[in-house]
Amino acid sequence: MTNGDWTRRDFLAAASAGSLAAATSGTIPAYGNLTKKAGKLALLGGEPVRKNKSWPDWPYWDDKVIESVTKTTKSRIWCRIQSSTGTVPTFEKEFAKLIGAKFCVATGSGTQSLHTCVEALGIGPGDEVITSPYTDPGTIASILSARALPVLADLDPASFQLDPDEVEKRITENTKAIMPVHMMGQPCDIDRIMAIAKKHNLKVIEDAAQAHLAEHRGRKLGTIGDVGCFSFQSSKVLACGEGGGIIGNDEALMDRCYTVHNHGTSRRGATETIGPKYRMNEFQAAVLLGQLPTVLERHARRNENAAYLTARLKDIPYLVPQKLYEGTNAGSYYLYAMSYHKEHLNGVDRATFLKALSAEGVSLSPYIAMGLHKEPWIDNILKSRVYKRMYSEERLRKYREESQCPKCDQVCQEMAMIWASGPLLAPKEDMAEVADAIEKVYENRDQLKAV
Repeated sequence: MTNGDWTRRDFLAAASAGSLAAATSGTIPAYGNLTKKAGKLALLGGEPVRKNKSWPDWPYWDDKVIESVTKTTKSRIWCRIQSSTGTVPTFEKEFAKLIGAKFCVATGSGTQSLHTCVEALGIGPGDEVITSPYTDPGTIASILSARALPVLADLDPASFQLDPDEVEKRITENTKAIMPVHMMGQPCDIDRIMAIAKKHNLKVIEDAAQAHLAEHRGRKLGTIGDVGCFSFQSSKVLACGEGGGIIGNDEALMDRCYTVHNHGTSRRGATETIGPKYRMNEFQAAVLLGQLPTVLERHARRNENAAYLTARLKDIPYLVPQKLYEGTNAGSYYLYAMSYHKEHLNGVDRATFLKALSAEGVSLSPYIAMGLHKEPWIDNILKSRVYKRMYSEERLRKYREESQCPKCDQVCQEMAMIWASGPLLAPKEDMAEVADAIEKVYENRDQLKAV
């Protein structure tokens, strides 16, 4: 068997919680070629660890995807309202089953899914929703679109997730919900978030846009809060260019989500409420359906490769993998994220480190340059006529004062990540070269003084 091939036994082993346990215990064997780590850094003219190699192509497609799209094209059923058995209704049933939820409503994007849920829960002008500053702008857009106030709480800098203590500090009499974001596809501290929500009688909208198939204490992310929202944008581990999905177990709430996303028209055909037109089209669902037969195999491979990298990096102090909370069984590994600690690399700044590693053939990215608390949208809404009408001058003044997230700033300054949807599907020898390159830079860190 080659390193790129998998047997059923390999798949089942990697899909189990043992992968993550092995990562933390350091029992996964190293495959690195130690001779590659000796000598001059490639940035200074030495031989790179990884040379003239590419990563697996992304987005993923195969013949099943092509067949599914072709079938939909020939059917002339291109809109979900044409058929109750078309690709969108079929995908909704299959995705709900895959995640372990009773219901699913498919939308045109992850942002649309989040906004649909905000509206379906009756959250609007004068209300507040607590969420993360370290996320895609779509998270706060879903709240702003309902003319509610996105309240940003700071992070746990080791996990890059919302700090529950900071969440609780932000709760006011106008808080209606918490929107935790499972960053990088790993579970946030969801047990504590749910406990806080229960204590204060708040709804929980899980932003699981990056977290397909991730598990916490045996529960798939998205099934733990009142509703869970996913993105199927082209970079995601399950992708169709643009697309989103809402999952939940509360039939009445999910029925409201359907009504909202269907321009306020219910399954009964009556126009009942305010709602945008957020329906997923049949071609998006066709692309997704074509991937479902093999999505678990790719999920397992990412978890196995991530566990291997984590084990290899356990003794490298300058690059620390994302902290996983107790109860994490599996991640989606949309990103494989690490914190860069320059004090362990002779004080070399992150930009120089990234250049050194890139020269070795391994490119990492800082990801989000700055948190949403530093983006100009805050000044925009504080000056807007609409928000001045809906919120008191005192509340808006205090909102500006409280929109400081120093731990998020720290994460933005330290982040170094591998975009993992494609790269973490590579064979094990590629993962070994990633680890070799990181080790080489560390072992030859004194050479960086000359850069």
